[in-house]
Amino acid sequence: MSDPYDTTLCVEELREALDLHGIKLPSLGMDLVTQAGTYTPRVGLITLGNCNVPTARELAAALRKAAER
Repeated sequence: MSDPYDTTLCVEELREALDLHGIKLPSLGMDLVTQAGTYTPRVGLITLGNCNVPTARELAAALRKAAER
């Protein structure tokens, strides 16, 4: 179960982690519809949003590098 505060913290953690790799996802944020919904249990979805091709490649490279460790 995820409350709005926890979801917001998760978004910030993800933003900071991506920033360590120089990656910015401008649309990164909390999905407000799932927070306002009546789903049981409440699911706090995070919107990663769209990104351009260079950003997607940077993200893929960072994930590959992390997987090698």
